[in-house]
Amino acid sequence: MKKKTFLKSCLAATLLTLASTSVLASNGLIAIITPSHDNPFFKAGAEGADAKAKELGYDTLVASHDGDVNKQNQLIETAIARKAKAVILDNADADASIGSLERLKKAGIPAFLYDREINKTGIAVTQIVSNNFQGAQLAGEKFAELMGEGGEYVELLGPESDTNAQVRSEGFHDILDNFPEFKMVARQSANWSQTEAFSRMESILQANPNIKGVITGNDSMALGAEAALQAAGRKDVFIVGFDGLDYVRDSIIKGSNIKATIMQPAYAQAQRVAEQADLYIRTGSTGLPEKQLMDCVLIDSSNAKNLSNFALKK
Repeated sequence: MKKKTFLKSCLAATLLTLASTSVLASNGLIAIITPSHDNPFFKAGAEGADAKAKELGYDTLVASHDGDVNKQNQLIETAIARKAKAVILDNADADASIGSLERLKKAGIPAFLYDREINKTGIAVTQIVSNNFQGAQLAGEKFAELMGEGGEYVELLGPESDTNAQVRSEGFHDILDNFPEFKMVARQSANWSQTEAFSRMESILQANPNIKGVITGNDSMALGAEAALQAAGRKDVFIVGFDGLDYVRDSIIKGSNIKATIMQPAYAQAQRVAEQADLYIRTGSTGLPEKQLMDCVLIDSSNAKNLSNFALKK
């Protein structure tokens, strides 16, 4: 009996040691909440943050709010209940997200936002977003180069209420409006949707058969426009997109209608925000301003082969 008691005590001590080691091996939990991973851009961001957080010694909880503010609120409440060390968020709405982030701050859990800002400062520790205006200027410059001596063109916009859609359009026109020989014959919202872009492009093409180029606020719309042009046998119309999807990379390499896109560094952006979360957890400060911009990169035939998962391979 004494021998069995001794063995049980040794086993219990071993299990306790293993449990303690397991706890010590983790620096705590970081919750990573993003839009749907069905979109490659959002998936790349989630993967980037997850990989970096794990590399830095954290457990992670990766979840999607699917663009639903109520679901986002529930996920943030879960992070609070699980005493997360930090929340990394690509938010569902610039205004409606403020309340849940204020609850998070009240609970003593720092928030680190990337890709999209909220319309209030002082709640999140960090807000890192792509420099949409700079990226759109790059797109405008490439588009102007492809337009050559001039002609008619079309713009497909994201949702009119979306800040990114507005800023990108402003960046396009900061360049294109300097060329009086360029005539915009149609400007419609396709709500970031490939399906809507296909139907919009079909209608626009029927009404404006002489168009030379199409500039789009994201790559999903570029792919929809490309499908419509190909269905109409219009290989002569070029497209410039925005995002840096691998599908668009493939079109550029093939020499299809899409000639260029603007890469948002989604993976690198999410990794940077995870690094700042770690720094804040360890020291109480990032040493950086709350709002930060990351420049975008032009992708065309010269470098498309190096693009993979929103990052350029060296």
